[in-house]
Amino acid sequence: MRILITGSASHLARVLIPRLLSDRDVDEVIGVDWRDSGIFQPRYTEVLLDVRSRQLARIMAGVDAVVHLAFIVMQEDLGKHRRDRTLIRDINVHGSQNVFTLAAQSGVKHLVHLSSAAVYTLPTHSKRATESHPRAALPGFVYAEDKVAVEDWLDSFEGDHPELRVVRLRPHMILGPQSQPFLRGLLRYPFYPSLSDPQPVVQCVHEQDVAEAVSLALRCEARGAFNLASADSASLRTMQRYAHWVPLPLPRLLVEALIKAGWNWLGSGTDPAWLEALGYSLALDSTRARRELGWKPKHDSWKSVLDAR
Repeated sequence: MRILITGSASHLARVLIPRLLSDRDVDEVIGVDWRDSGIFQPRYTEVLLDVRSRQLARIMAGVDAVVHLAFIVMQEDLGKHRRDRTLIRDINVHGSQNVFTLAAQSGVKHLVHLSSAAVYTLPTHSKRATESHPRAALPGFVYAEDKVAVEDWLDSFEGDHPELRVVRLRPHMILGPQSQPFLRGLLRYPFYPSLSDPQPVVQCVHEQDVAEAVSLALRCEARGAFNLASADSASLRTMQRYAHWVPLPLPRLLVEALIKAGWNWLGSGTDPAWLEALGYSLALDSTRARRELGWKPKHDSWKSVLDAR
């Protein structure tokens, strides 16, 4: 099998690419990104290219499967362009559409799209959201808005291309040694934003288990959306109390002010919308992934995920 991975310099790609190359059925992995991944392994080829480029068609010739990871997750990755909403949407939405369209035109048979739990409407008003839960982005949450836009477009695209098997993976908060610095920092810092009771609950999933889900999605015949999350959930406060002996609660308004100051004036940190999203409960039902993909996460509790950081 020849696999093309977009976003090959991303955090998850650093885990996924070695995982795929350890599979004897994988003949070659081709990475596509505008940045160098720093990965040097046999059977791995890297191409520096923007996902919006039509030149992707040439690279897709003879490819069996495409794994689409390329996405602007934390806008600080764009440096001085981090607040250019038009550019971000062009990369995230139009870039994704370009990848999927060229995959269909090139005769690719399998497509795995890394979506997100952020596509679900908040609040969920239910204990566990299944894949049929309504999709709508939290207003102003750029990452979620673009993930929803891509999935909305995919709905009609899949109907037009039934020959292309599309799998949408919707992981919750991905943690691990290679995960996003903002998410690692949430649990590394000995303080947390003080939120009103009842505390909103979240889930997490280990990066290695997400990589395993991608691998399974490439090998099976399943299609559609699949939630990925550990079996249990907890509040951010509970997780930080587990990670630190005495975490310090800070007023939410103070935390928001610090994040906004860093984002607006210092050009550092992350979009304040990420903190706002953490103020809502969101727990996923991952039964479908376990049943149809055969997904058996190695780290199936939030404590196990945190211990494996």
